[in-house]
Amino acid sequence: MSNREGNEIGVALAALGFLLAGLGACVAVLARDLDLPTDRLALLPSAFAVGLLVIAVIGPWVLRTVAISVVLRIGSIVCALGGVLIAVAPQYGVAIAGGLCVGLGGALLILIAPLLLNGPTAAARLTRVNAFSSATGILAPLAIGAVDRLISTGRLAMLAAVPPLLVLAVIARPGATHVQQARTMGVERRVLVQVARGWARVVLAVAVEFCFVIWAVARLLDSGLSIATAALLGSAFPIGMAVGRAVGPVHVLGWSPVVPGGLLAIGGTLLVSLFGAPAMVTAGLVVAGIGVAPLYPVTLAALVATPGLSSARLAALGASASGVAILLAPAILATLAGVVDLRTAFLITLPLLIALFLVSRPLNRGHGMNLVPSGVTRNLNP
Repeated sequence: MSNREGNEIGVALAALGFLLAGLGACVAVLARDLDLPTDRLALLPSAFAVGLLVIAVIGPWVLRTVAISVVLRIGSIVCALGGVLIAVAPQYGVAIAGGLCVGLGGALLILIAPLLLNGPTAAARLTRVNAFSSATGILAPLAIGAVDRLISTGRLAMLAAVPPLLVLAVIARPGATHVQQARTMGVERRVLVQVARGWARVVLAVAVEFCFVIWAVARLLDSGLSIATAALLGSAFPIGMAVGRAVGPVHVLGWSPVVPGGLLAIGGTLLVSLFGAPAMVTAGLVVAGIGVAPLYPVTLAALVATPGLSSARLAALGASASGVAILLAPAILATLAGVVDLRTAFLITLPLLIALFLVSRPLNRGHGMNLVPSGVTRNLNP
């Protein structure tokens, strides 16, 4: 991978990070603009998740038949279209179509990221790129809140991600090769178990992250803040994510970074759920963001590094895991919020984190929780 290709995928994921961080604020703003109940707008992230699942299914075929540079261009254009549709949507269906486009285009970018950021320092590169994406994600709720105070709707701030995506579609390096996939016949049961566990870890990590991404602003609204103020303070979670990813995965006594990260996320969840004051909720979002930050890069790096299957197929499995998580977790939280209050519903992240701890335990007793395969663990810290 050249520096230019790394920079290109970095720009793409930074723009995608802005759009994803803005989805949560846009759920609340769209509910107001279109005069719809907030829980109905839960389909916005669901549409994004459907896009991920579609690309996960066709991804290996796409990577065999289309050059990676072309995938990068198509993903950038489709993702930009989704941002435009969400920003200017005059009705519900247009907004959902925008979410689907962000999912389809974003999934293509997510699919090729671990393939471009390959090599012995793949996890470190992936962590750095995700840190940049989280940093741009801080700007989304801030921009939406500021624009909502000045103009009719803060959704227009989503247009900020469109120009860099379109520029990238024009300047993306031509001539990147197709991904050659080895045929996998008679895959060992041990490999299948490893892949299944790795896939489940990504599902759980992304599920926790998107509960906060989608519903953080709604939780701040529930604490008594206005939409504009809640959108501004909604940057607390991406700020925590950016800090956590800038620090990088933390290793404590040989344990996987999942452990300290998960424990911090539990602490943040309790602050968000048990206290009603906006200041405490905001602090909880920061703490949760710091804890959640390493979970996705670490679990994805572990999945893609699994020996015995092609990297393209494993990358597609990673996209499918993200899609399943984003499709189910925020929707389940929304359903719980219809039965109990939102602050109580946020406790759903606790069993998700506990399940992540359990599925990250080694199959062989007597070893620490060494989540990432040998050769990758050494390179996790940027």
